[in-house]
Amino acid sequence: MTQFTHPLAPDRYFDPDPTVRRLARELYATVADLPLICPHGHVDPRLLADEHATFGTPADLFIIPDHYVFRMLYSQRIGLETLGILRLDGEPVEVDHRKIWQLFAENFYLFRGTPTGLWIQEELATIFEVTQPFNASTAQPIYDQIAEKLALPEFRPRRLFERFNIEVLCTTDAATDPLTHHQAIRSSGWTGKVLPTFRPDSVVNLDTPNWTANIAALSGVSGIHVHNYATFIQALEERRSFFKGMGAVATDHAAQTAYTTELSPAAVETIFQRALHGTATPQDAITFTGHMLIEMARMSIEDGLVMQFHSGSLRNHNRLTYERFGRDMGGDIPIGAEFTRNLQPLLNQYGNDSRLTLILFTLDETTYSRELAPLAGYYPSVKLGPPWWFFDSRYGMQRYFESVIETAGLYNTSGFNDDTRAFASIPARHDLWRRASANWLAGLVARHSLSDADAGDMIIDLAYRLPKRAYHLA
Repeated sequence: MTQFTHPLAPDRYFDPDPTVRRLARELYATVADLPLICPHGHVDPRLLADEHATFGTPADLFIIPDHYVFRMLYSQRIGLETLGILRLDGEPVEVDHRKIWQLFAENFYLFRGTPTGLWIQEELATIFEVTQPFNASTAQPIYDQIAEKLALPEFRPRRLFERFNIEVLCTTDAATDPLTHHQAIRSSGWTGKVLPTFRPDSVVNLDTPNWTANIAALSGVSGIHVHNYATFIQALEERRSFFKGMGAVATDHAAQTAYTTELSPAAVETIFQRALHGTATPQDAITFTGHMLIEMARMSIEDGLVMQFHSGSLRNHNRLTYERFGRDMGGDIPIGAEFTRNLQPLLNQYGNDSRLTLILFTLDETTYSRELAPLAGYYPSVKLGPPWWFFDSRYGMQRYFESVIETAGLYNTSGFNDDTRAFASIPARHDLWRRASANWLAGLVARHSLSDADAGDMIIDLAYRLPKRAYHLA
């Protein structure tokens, strides 16, 4: 049988300097086949809850769930309706997935030089054995090739999970989620390790749309009638306990800024009551979130869940897209962030407690060397998340290594996470990280700043051991 060979360059992402390239190739080879640790992402657990589940069509797999894809197309005046993205008002959208795929192929040149383009090329080649370039003329034959494979049992989500060599995959789940799909995965007898992550933003951030309805849902799912701040905290603690019982190792929190503050019992109760009565102010929302971040750190010390926190994004920047299609439609834009002063109340309270692991993410690269690396290099509770979202690219990773490691050290970082909804992109994203890590280490070895032995140990840490340690998955 002829061995399939894909058209990807074996030395992709490596430095053109022959010495660095050779060292990078050798380092990468030691980790290329290690299992994937995926501690933070947005894969829908429904995909894995039913052994007979499928990905649907090629458009369902590559385009419709992936805001990396459709945000670029939207920037070139391609409406989300034409890509099959459902509208909240029920207005018609394109339902012919071949047309959607053709439109994508005709505009695939827009992704030249972007990580999204590189990931998709790798997915097509390594998963679906596509050997020809993806463009307007090849779109339909490639669609047929992918669709034929997606109909096979070995291309169902669970089988690809196993083929990708995923050791653990963590989803992101609302605090009010009953985790029905996770329970189905558990009871099915399948051995894939899929863990929930506790995401309480919809009940913690008072300016969340339908916040009072979310509080009612929290009451229902926790069995605790939330009518004041004390019962709110009890309900959150109950949900955290339930998530942990379902295997959760972490929580996940988002806020526009890293502002934290500790309120008096009377002050926090007053704000909470205003929220329950629909009279909370925008400043109330900021203050309450800042207070709750400290509360969540306290809870993490008590229950051992790793606390992830990310800021620096102005969510749903495009009001028109948000009103028509809802949240998470690619319209989140980075903003400047400040951590040193904003996190001081939280860190003064709990930052010296070694029982807390606080993993920080940001979309503001300027804070890496100025604030985040020094914080992680000092506080025993703080670790840095990887280059994330807009920066999980070859050069984003290189800038990250150059900005943080000299100050924070490697072992105050948390390795890589793919942070994706696009399931098929998971191995490509991890492969890029492993190659970028190998290339960075190779440069240090070539400059005699690092020994071969240390680089060999560090590449395993970057590819595998760091996320296991940071998320208590060992």
